[in-house]
Amino acid sequence: MADTKFTIVRLNLDNNKFEILVKPDPALEYKLGKRTDLSSILISDEIYSDANKGSRAASEKLVKYFKTTDSTEVAKQILSRGELSLTTDQRRKMVEEKKKQIVQYINKNFVDPRTHIPHPPLRIESAMNEARVVIDPFKRHEDQAKTIIDSLRKSLPLKSETLRLIITIPSQFSAQSYNILKTTGNFSGEQWLADGSLRVTLEINAGMKGTFLDRIGSASKGSAHVIEE
Repeated sequence: MADTKFTIVRLNLDNNKFEILVKPDPALEYKLGKRTDLSSILISDEIYSDANKGSRAASEKLVKYFKTTDSTEVAKQILSRGELSLTTDQRRKMVEEKKKQIVQYINKNFVDPRTHIPHPPLRIESAMNEARVVIDPFKRHEDQAKTIIDSLRKSLPLKSETLRLIITIPSQFSAQSYNILKTTGNFSGEQWLADGSLRVTLEINAGMKGTFLDRIGSASKGSAHVIEE
């Protein structure tokens, strides 16, 4: 199966293997929800018990586990529920992309407790390499980050720190600033002052403070007044 013109999707049910041959990139797009056309993915309509040996799955097994012998319907179920064997290039690209997402997540949500500012992304990535963390290309980066952070704390001090900010926006900039405030953190205490200014209380992760100040400063032309409680 070294030929990257095709790869296998495998589903194990009660120690019974069901396999189909697929085109690597279209199959990955299907698994990621970017493609729905089954015909452009399948190499053939055969359902195998061992694709490497060319052994076909028995019809009675298909009926038992898939309630049909229709190869297209069975293939659809195997694609949706089974494990896609990634090519070397696919795995490398997906792992690198997932690593970037994890680094960004840690940078935005955790700070160095000694300085109360986020660690630079390159430092986080270096610590991940030193810790030899294993990255699952399909698992959500937020879920993986929780485990990875525990590994990184041996060499990289990390703390999740929340800031409570009181922000006042002049009336002429309140409309363009409102969506930034609503989508940045926990938004509360909304007040419209007598002069038309908007005042809110916002709870954000300390690691997001710099980015938030840049965004709100740009939206308000530098007129936003921000204080920490």
